[in-house]
Amino acid sequence: MKYISTRGNYDKVDASEAIRLGMVPTGGLFVPEEIPTLSRETINSMQNSSYQEIVEKILDEFLTDYTEQELQEAVAKAYNCDNFSVEEITSLYKLDDNSHVLELWHGPTAAFKDLALQVMPYLLSQAIEKEETDKDILILVATSGDTGKAALEGFKNVDGIEIIVFYPEEGVSQVQKRQMVTTTGDNTAVVAVAGNFDDCQSSVKEIFGDQNFKEVIADKGYQLSSANSINWGRLVPQIIYYFAAYAELLNQKEIKPGEEINITVPTGNFGNILASYYAYRMGLPVNKFICASNDNKVLTDFFKTGVYDKNRDFKKTVSPSMDILISSNLERFLFEVTGHDAQKVTNWYQQLKEEGKFEVDEETKDRINEIFVGEYATEDETKETIQAVYQEHNYVIDPHTAVGVNVYNKYFNNYNDKTTTVIDATANPYKFGTTVLSAINDSVITDEMTEFDILEELNEETGVEIHSGLEGLANQEIKHELKCKVDGIRDIIQQVL
Repeated sequence: MKYISTRGNYDKVDASEAIRLGMVPTGGLFVPEEIPTLSRETINSMQNSSYQEIVEKILDEFLTDYTEQELQEAVAKAYNCDNFSVEEITSLYKLDDNSHVLELWHGPTAAFKDLALQVMPYLLSQAIEKEETDKDILILVATSGDTGKAALEGFKNVDGIEIIVFYPEEGVSQVQKRQMVTTTGDNTAVVAVAGNFDDCQSSVKEIFGDQNFKEVIADKGYQLSSANSINWGRLVPQIIYYFAAYAELLNQKEIKPGEEINITVPTGNFGNILASYYAYRMGLPVNKFICASNDNKVLTDFFKTGVYDKNRDFKKTVSPSMDILISSNLERFLFEVTGHDAQKVTNWYQQLKEEGKFEVDEETKDRINEIFVGEYATEDETKETIQAVYQEHNYVIDPHTAVGVNVYNKYFNNYNDKTTTVIDATANPYKFGTTVLSAINDSVITDEMTEFDILEELNEETGVEIHSGLEGLANQEIKHELKCKVDGIRDIIQQVL
């Protein structure tokens, strides 16, 4: 299996090289030259497999220059009872006759990013060994809240790797911030940036294309890589849990073998829903993908009009991990849906760079609309959904998951589509305790409460156990206090090194 650039501007590489590089050095993202397909029999048989066995199967299809032993070792170290609080790694909660919530937050940092970032360090370490380089890896991460802590947790104290995480200073919850700044490890750095997530992400992507700065990094003994979903090694493990969810639906006799499902994903950067699309291209029976956005609804507007336009106000919402206007992984999707038309993709992204927007052609728009729909939830709708789900189902969801549930309900009401639907739960509700508790029972919140007091109050109110990765955060020592402006990111990298 070789990997190619979405912009047709780089030679083919092996999977390990794509993972080591992170993104295409000349611009663009790595994608598999061909998407492997699984037979219907293979997919149905997964209901008899463990999560670990499904992981090995999918990774083996994509990472063909890794040995069976290497993959088995990575899987065993990543997906175990020390890292995940449930034996099945992910779990399904039946919300009603048609919808099931896929809980992706049972890992160490209480977010879906753990499912990729627990295994990725091993894949990257093995990639470094294959290259036999004398340089260490410098991982740069832009985060809207969850990726940062998950990456820090996965890569801390890994030999030969230094990791620097950049987050928007005012764009994450206090719990998310505290998770990051208390991270231990002698190879970790966390930097608060005076800007929004798009500023952080754009700056990191520009650095990957800056040959002069990469030479500066090389002189210090490092080569760049990324743990964001621009890195194929971050994206490919996310494909797995959609097959696992389908297998569990079969086990619970909620669907019959071969029956199509819908998949609803609350997303900003488009990586999580793209992973489900790759699962579909591999053979997973899917009827519709429902792309859920918050008030930063650039993706909703794109699916409705065919115009991607980031020229709009950036809004800070109660679902901050989705406060994104530049959805990096949409580039991979457009490359796939156009049949690998690198010239079209290059032209669109040049327009995005120069004008802040682009419009796809009618043929591409029609192909997308055959299987994708996009909708969004307002702030009030998000909070109302948290309250309604708790009152009707005695089930607590975080604001990002609430966006997904709300958008699914709109889709169902509009189309009366009774296809069994999986809705991604991307974070544990305690990561956003203030929003959740205020939606469930605002009267118990006082002005004197800190966000960490609210976690205790939410536990008292609902009886839901506080996630182990969030307990005692308020008492942990702060290890990272670096700050910079957007134009100071290069300087701070050199300072850290």
